[in-house]
Amino acid sequence: MTGAILLAAAVAALLQSRGPMVPTTRAVRSDLEQHLVVSGRVRVVTRVRFATPLAGRVVAVGAVEGQRVVPGDVLVQLDDAEARAEVAQAEAGVAQAAARVEQLRQVGAVVTSQAMREAEADLVRAEAELARVERLVEAGAATRASLEEARRQAELARARQRAADAQQTAAMPAGADTRLVLGALVESQGRLAAARARLAQMQVVAAEPGIILARLVEPGDAVSAGATLVEMAADGETELVIEPDERNLAWVRLGQRALAAADAFPQTVFDAEVSYIAPAVDPARGSVEVRLRVDEPPDILRPDMTVSVDLTVASNTDVVTLPADAVRGAATATPWVFVVEGGRLARRDVRVGIRGEGSVEIVSGIAPGTEVVLMDGPGLIEGQRVRPRPEVP
Repeated sequence: MTGAILLAAAVAALLQSRGPMVPTTRAVRSDLEQHLVVSGRVRVVTRVRFATPLAGRVVAVGAVEGQRVVPGDVLVQLDDAEARAEVAQAEAGVAQAAARVEQLRQVGAVVTSQAMREAEADLVRAEAELARVERLVEAGAATRASLEEARRQAELARARQRAADAQQTAAMPAGADTRLVLGALVESQGRLAAARARLAQMQVVAAEPGIILARLVEPGDAVSAGATLVEMAADGETELVIEPDERNLAWVRLGQRALAAADAFPQTVFDAEVSYIAPAVDPARGSVEVRLRVDEPPDILRPDMTVSVDLTVASNTDVVTLPADAVRGAATATPWVFVVEGGRLARRDVRVGIRGEGSVEIVSGIAPGTEVVLMDGPGLIEGQRVRPRPEVP
């Protein structure tokens, strides 16, 4: 029993003389990526607000928040009874004006042609009578008074012929009567178009596809002209807006690719690309606004959703790397590591490069294969004897 105790004590003393056991790893060559993960929100570039230019009373609301709509969907219906009556009245006015045009075309030509023929016949008779009286006066068989009367009758016939000619011209397509009735027709058609436009304004209709964001009225509500009734996010360009700390601004650049996922649907990962970097930093928060374009947004995205954006800000291939917890003072200007040389700890200053997930690039200071001590609490000092305990990477 005493011998066993002595043996155990001797072994313990030997181990103590060789120092404590410390976990170690070896520097290796590998590819490394540095990521910047930032939370943000979905922003819809095209946000449409629907309003009506007319005041009225809401009778139906077809818009439902979160619902997808397509062009032609009726979002809000106002009371249109009065507008429909105006359309009916205007349609009747157009029909009456059109009937007058047709009547002028069919009847006017017949009446004016007959009057023209009668006036021309009267003129021929009056001129023939004037010629006969003139011959009689020359022969001394008629008085000067009869000649004057014949001349007066001929002049009256000419006047009637000119009037009939003017009436016939007026009844033709370019005439004054035609212009009058056609003008009345055009005016009534204008009133009809205005009435139909007013009737159409009683409906708020989606002009493009999108998703309803807000329904701001209910049936029975009285709305004023210009009031917003519905808000919609139109299909089109979708953006993600993030605000990384200004200290990370150097890592962000236009055209940079990223992966993103909505917090509500973390399994759905989609691509994004940096499209805008604000020219100024928010002094209150010390952050900068960055926008990322989403060319193919998944259907699950909704405006103002919270998203996580993973930017690959740097990548290097075939570089010397160490686990992050092997580098001491990594956040300072003089990072360093403990290496094991001849069973003792030796400090080596290193220069670090990019930082990946759990790994750090070592630009200089140690070579691949160097055995490095992992963080294991305080108490280790340079020159101390230690016993390496390699950790499985």
